[in-house]
Amino acid sequence: MRYKCFAGLYKFPAKTWNMQHATESVIKHMYDYDHAWRLVTEHTKSESLRNHMKSVGIAMRAYATHFGADADQWATVGILHDWDYEENPDVSVEGHPLVGVKQLQAEGWSEAVTRAILAHAEEITGVVPESLMEKTLVAVDELTGLITAVTLVRPSKNIQDVTVSSVKKKWKDKAFAAGVNRTEIAHATERLGVPLDEHIGRVLAAMQDEAETLGLSGI
Repeated sequence: MRYKCFAGLYKFPAKTWNMQHATESVIKHMYDYDHAWRLVTEHTKSESLRNHMKSVGIAMRAYATHFGADADQWATVGILHDWDYEENPDVSVEGHPLVGVKQLQAEGWSEAVTRAILAHAEEITGVVPESLMEKTLVAVDELTGLITAVTLVRPSKNIQDVTVSSVKKKWKDKAFAAGVNRTEIAHATERLGVPLDEHIGRVLAAMQDEAETLGLSGI
């Protein structure tokens, strides 16, 4: 699947914009976390779905730091990946994420962002995760959901009480959070070259650091 170059959507009058100014403006819009979050809140009313996108953004930021990548860019991809899901719950060629990506492309979001979102639904879009950012998004997406589920069944509902071993225990219980694709997580983690326990630990620690933001600080 081919994509139009995002920069080609913008025309800057020569008398008003110099090339440096134009480039800085484009780069800012490409990875604007605050703008991305406004899109999420405008199109997603479900608090649990918003928190899921926050969780993925938090996990992506942690991994960007680990890999020495652009943390703002990765976090932005994380919170945007499901921004259209509530309005387009049919995961298909006529629904999520293709409808949302078309809207993002029309707004001028970069190919790096839109391709990553398409790649997190490879079975629908045919876009294979290739970049480190794309592979990480697939690896953390459903894992954040599993960690949230493990937290919410604890009496305290506090993510600080969750450990890697408690997540692994629920991982083995296929009836628990049955919608979580454990095979996809494992394969994506392997493609990252990260041991599964280390992967779970990194995502869990990142979410624990933002427990209150995620509504997982206990009852």
